[in-house]
Amino acid sequence: MIAPADLAALGFYVLCWVFYEPVLRRLRGPVGLLNSDMARIRVAWMLEMSRRSGRFMDGQLLGHALNSASFFASSSLLLIAAVAGVLLGGEDSFRSLSSLALIRTSSRLLFETQLAVMLVTLSRGLLDFIWSIRQMNYTLTIFGAAPERAEGRPDPDPVVVDAFGQAGARVLNGALGAFNTGVRGYYFALAAAAWIFGPLPFAIATTGAVVLLAWRQTGSPAAEAVRTLRKALDESGSE
Repeated sequence: MIAPADLAALGFYVLCWVFYEPVLRRLRGPVGLLNSDMARIRVAWMLEMSRRSGRFMDGQLLGHALNSASFFASSSLLLIAAVAGVLLGGEDSFRSLSSLALIRTSSRLLFETQLAVMLVTLSRGLLDFIWSIRQMNYTLTIFGAAPERAEGRPDPDPVVVDAFGQAGARVLNGALGAFNTGVRGYYFALAAAAWIFGPLPFAIATTGAVVLLAWRQTGSPAAEAVRTLRKALDESGSE
């Protein structure tokens, strides 16, 4: 059996993990979150990309983001393999870890549940990274297909040019939104790992992850700088 305190801590964790982003968006609105403001700036980037002839730097920047997503996906695979190895170790793993003084796991069922929560959290993050990588590849296709101005050729239709920019922004925002969700999974996976020390450390770690994530989205120097830039774009009427 799993103690009520452990079940309560698990329920609190699930609520925080599932509702963190929608609640934060509802409290802050469409402006004021780092991710939301960055989405607005990416629209300006993609429209600028579609209107200029040289796009080498755009491809380099997107390639850097693609490499980052690939790195995190590979790291997630390694962590999933490690946690799954312990989980599949069965009784031997349970005896080895439960013998440690700091570990608070009263039964094999609780121990396997703790590992399963970590495994599910990491797996969800891996799926987000995979989807992010796929969408970045779609964005590269939009880059390659966007019409360019060239000597001896008529200028491309501005409507078509802007359509490429808008499409690129929507796909890229989806890609980096999935990337951000995957990175957030690491915070919650660390919180889930704290459960092996008991339900109270689990709840405290979950609260700490939420507070840290919320601060980085709303009150960090990076959030303030990006918020100022978004306001400048909105006031100038820049698309």
